[in-house]
Amino acid sequence: MAALGLVWLVLVIVDLSRGLGPLASRTVLLIWAVFVLDFLLRFALAPGKWRFLRGNALTVAALALPAFRAFRAVRVLRALTRLRGLQLVRILSSINRSMRALGRTMRRRGFGYVLALTVIVTFTGAAGMQYFERELPHGQGLNDFATALWWTAMIMTTMGSEYWPKTAEGRMLCLILALYAFAVFGYVTGTIATYFIDRDIEAQRQRDAPDQQALAAELAALRTELQALRRKLGH
Repeated sequence: MAALGLVWLVLVIVDLSRGLGPLASRTVLLIWAVFVLDFLLRFALAPGKWRFLRGNALTVAALALPAFRAFRAVRVLRALTRLRGLQLVRILSSINRSMRALGRTMRRRGFGYVLALTVIVTFTGAAGMQYFERELPHGQGLNDFATALWWTAMIMTTMGSEYWPKTAEGRMLCLILALYAFAVFGYVTGTIATYFIDRDIEAQRQRDAPDQQALAAELAALRTELQALRRKLGH
């Protein structure tokens, strides 16, 4: 399921940035069917149904959106597929699925987990920003994936750029990316600082080791002398 989640995310990025062909679209529907079966099985086994649904709200959204694509012949569903706000939900739900898949695969949520998740957020966010910002007049938006990826990378490094989103969906996605980047920047800074502090502590421990060994030897010699003195006094 983790591998299918990665394939799903790649297809979502391709769909947002350049669109999917017939084979890729059928692959999306096939993976979606597997996800639906997996969700229904976990829902059937869950002891608290409503609590399970509340805890998997984004997963439900991620599984509901491909149904609009599968049944486009229905006029209402065809209209819903054009709503740009639903694409934002699709992006967030895809990131949420990838985050959970990474959490199950990398059980210890350390620096590697954060790094892998950041790469996923960066590429998915770039595809979303291109989708929302590419149809602006006079070519003022993010018209290709490379430009959108560079812009998103600048946001993720908290450096920013001269371009700011013009659409409501782009601004919302930009805010989410900025909040994530702010949180990750603090985590990475703390991790790097902890690494260097631990190295300094270990180096200091190694420098102090000879002195500690010499002190231990002196204490042992002193203990031996005290024991010998007690034996003499006892006699």
